[in-house]
Amino acid sequence: MKREIKVLVLALAVTFTACSKSNSGTDSGGITTPTTPTNPVTPTATLQSSMPFPFGAAVNISLLKNNTAYRALVIKEYNSLTAESVMKTAALHPAQNTYDFTDADYLCDFAKTNGKRVHGHTLIWYKSLPAWITNFQGDAAAWENLLKTHIQTIVAHFKGKVVSWDVVNEAFEDDGTLRNSIWLQKLGPDYIARCYTYAHEADPDALLFYNDYGHEYGPTKRAAILSMVNGLVSRGIPINGIGMQMHTRYNLGDSNWATAINACAATGLKVHISELDIAMNPNNDQTLTYTAALSEAQTQKYKLIVQDYNAIPKAQQFGITTWNVSDADSWIPGNYNRPDWPLPFDFNYARKPCYQGILDGVK
Repeated sequence: MKREIKVLVLALAVTFTACSKSNSGTDSGGITTPTTPTNPVTPTATLQSSMPFPFGAAVNISLLKNNTAYRALVIKEYNSLTAESVMKTAALHPAQNTYDFTDADYLCDFAKTNGKRVHGHTLIWYKSLPAWITNFQGDAAAWENLLKTHIQTIVAHFKGKVVSWDVVNEAFEDDGTLRNSIWLQKLGPDYIARCYTYAHEADPDALLFYNDYGHEYGPTKRAAILSMVNGLVSRGIPINGIGMQMHTRYNLGDSNWATAINACAATGLKVHISELDIAMNPNNDQTLTYTAALSEAQTQKYKLIVQDYNAIPKAQQFGITTWNVSDADSWIPGNYNRPDWPLPFDFNYARKPCYQGILDGVK
């Protein structure tokens, strides 16, 4: 009887994989993940139904509109959505007197229809700036008006639709100094505080986050971020949480994640693991394949990160968000020109063993 059950499970797994093949046009280069989990997930279990905190994904709007497998998976698995790109400055504010909310509104409508929250990403960043900002000529007052108008127009537009914002994103260098961005150059270091004040004025109910990468890689940048955040809190600046991007790698020491998560939680603010993925090929090996051993390592790392996060106070658990949905959609292979498998779903939108690792992290 046990043998017949195993055969049936394998047959169902193969059938699901064949039926859910992506039509996104993403070429996997012939690299696929194992289609049979080592610990098969209960068919009714989903990330949104099984986790004690919101579990989300940053989504690509083009895929959401045009890829039926992608769309179905987003509806089924997640209860929190972040826009991968369409809420960044270049997309929302392409010209000084022009705002384009089309794709971002589509995401909000999709979320409302399907009962999901929307986290806004991002109001102020040193990248994704349109030419009118990088070429803007004006005195300090003109730059201040630009900053305030940009933030408040966007936040007011999405009031009641977007529950939270990454107000400022990646304002620090890896050495802990403030990034020499155009915002710092034109507005001085306290521009960060004013961004939160302006956003809060436009939507007093929205939760406001500072978002950055690298918390788990060492104390230098993390300490600078936490010092800035604690300083804002002590001044009464309306900041509600910290976004830990967690673009991390499987061979990082296990204690790094717990140290970083606990340090952020020690501020008393909400903590959002906001852009999680676990790179499996950090050495850029062009010949690497996704072996069973790598799969098991990834499963354990996802489990550990979820365990560490689940251990902080419940009131501070804003949720975990992965940066896109499947290995087919991840930014990592294209950005680093290498094979990689960083997410819980494979190139065919099938669950990988690390999906079970996520579920096991809260047991």
